[in-house]
Amino acid sequence: MTHPCGRLLTVAMLLAAVAAIGARQQTQSTDDPRVGLKPGFTDAGQAAKNMALVASMPKPPGFDDPGGTGGLNFANSDMAFKGPHLFIGNFAGFTFYNIEDPRKPQLTVSVPCPGGQGDLSVYGNLLFMSVEQTRGRIDCGSQGVIQTASKLRFRGVRIFDITDITKPKQVAAVQTCRGSHTHTLVTNPKDKDKIYVYGSGTSGVRPEDELEGCSGGDPSRDPNTALFSIDVIEVLLKQPEQAHIVSRPRIFADPTTGAISGLWPGGAHGAGTQQTSVTNQCHDITTFPAIGLAAGACAGNGILLDIRDPVNPKRLDAVVDPNFAYWHSATFNNDGTKVLFTDEWGGGTSPRCRSTDLLTWGADAIFDVVDGHLKFGGYYKMPAAQTEQENCVAHNGSLIPVPGRDIKAQAWYQGGVSVFDFTESSNAYEIAYFDRGPLDASRIITAGYWSTYWYNGYIYGSEIARGLDIFKLTPSEFLSQNELDAAMLVKFDEFNAQEQPTFVWPNEFVVARAYLDQLARRKALPTDRVAALNAAMDRAETQTGAQRRGALDELEPLVSQLEKDAGAATPRNARTMRAAVAVMREKSRSLR
Repeated sequence: MTHPCGRLLTVAMLLAAVAAIGARQQTQSTDDPRVGLKPGFTDAGQAAKNMALVASMPKPPGFDDPGGTGGLNFANSDMAFKGPHLFIGNFAGFTFYNIEDPRKPQLTVSVPCPGGQGDLSVYGNLLFMSVEQTRGRIDCGSQGVIQTASKLRFRGVRIFDITDITKPKQVAAVQTCRGSHTHTLVTNPKDKDKIYVYGSGTSGVRPEDELEGCSGGDPSRDPNTALFSIDVIEVLLKQPEQAHIVSRPRIFADPTTGAISGLWPGGAHGAGTQQTSVTNQCHDITTFPAIGLAAGACAGNGILLDIRDPVNPKRLDAVVDPNFAYWHSATFNNDGTKVLFTDEWGGGTSPRCRSTDLLTWGADAIFDVVDGHLKFGGYYKMPAAQTEQENCVAHNGSLIPVPGRDIKAQAWYQGGVSVFDFTESSNAYEIAYFDRGPLDASRIITAGYWSTYWYNGYIYGSEIARGLDIFKLTPSEFLSQNELDAAMLVKFDEFNAQEQPTFVWPNEFVVARAYLDQLARRKALPTDRVAALNAAMDRAETQTGAQRRGALDELEPLVSQLEKDAGAATPRNARTMRAAVAVMREKSRSLR
């Protein structure tokens, strides 16, 4: 039977998950170069594997923490990208950088606009910003709002015109009852004239004398409560100043009774489990418009949504995990057959990666998407033990476009950035990392990476206390140069991590070489066969005229043999072989 609050992971499933983590350990490892790094602000010890820090930028004046308290009022938050521009949100405003040369980023402009959380998204010449704190003002003023209820207060989604990248201009400010902790853009392939914004508010409901129609009443007595819903904002691209809320869908409702509070009610799941938050909100929603799906990390549940009608998203499935304290964010893999959810145990300001902390708490849970349902696969957690002085738990990340693999670069606050492979849901493993020592040796100061996102060949890290870091992956036994070169072929004009694009690789021989490297790594193809295919591709690329045609003639029987091998291979290897065959055939046709 289906659990009334979403399908609950059983004890047997959890034991299987722990086994899937392997015999390595069940808690954070103390045998790792990241353990024991020197503390410091600008001179902390560093540890890196298979990636290099290529640039760092401090936060601009006015965005640092003047008291050194580690509070969030000046914290860097989420990022968005457009062309050669990087936008970083901050609880005190936002900053734009020129990243045309990622090794030499340049500050473009910083704009004070307090209100937290400051998460950003970009679409065309519009920039969207989440505001949730009660100090936020409509006019972006720094003086805050003292009154309990005031028409000057702003909590919701700001919209800026960034046609002139050096002079952002606020053109709309959509007020919402719970503010906007995060937001997500939703495009509709059938309607190019408008976009939608899913606003996720997580704080208390505003008084009605400040914003009409807001109620925080118990849903059993107040069907119009602002709890147990999300906000859907419609934005006309030619008239963004008219942006407004068009629906507040009850995506947590019980389909049988109609009760709007139909998912996890809050509380523990039994002995040895987590105390999990009530599902009356979503912390973060990730949309994948190309496949018409969204995944919501919604406090006490992970949910799967049908968003083909963006104004009226429909819940397809919901799951509960007794190892999760707070469902925080979600990431699909590139073909939409998996969703990875994060658990922000401790709220992001606590040390949750200590040597005593379980690898299934404050971790990622990986689910396979099967016929519109979420099927649990396994867990992943950054494996190195951190100190009591380092806030650390799963946070924001994005996919790295390596063909044939599911790879993610993920932030773990002061646990650094961890790059890992989750192609097999039950066997996720780390392939690269970067970490610093704690900010302070004697006390915890909130710091570390809020987000780490791949964009056009580099990994960008929004560091809460320090500023901006930029990384480059390096080849290793886990990730070949061909795979990295193939990933570099995927370029975007815009990138918002919570509105996932589809990776599409051109039919270039380096993409086929990446697939061959994967087959060689898995010992699915003899090294001499791999060498022969690579040699034939090399000749076809470097020769011209009759010699090129001869090289392509030599390549064809090798490709045909690989296609034949796929018929007897394991399903995973067969997919890789057929993908390599398709690329080599298409590239060969273009060269003839």
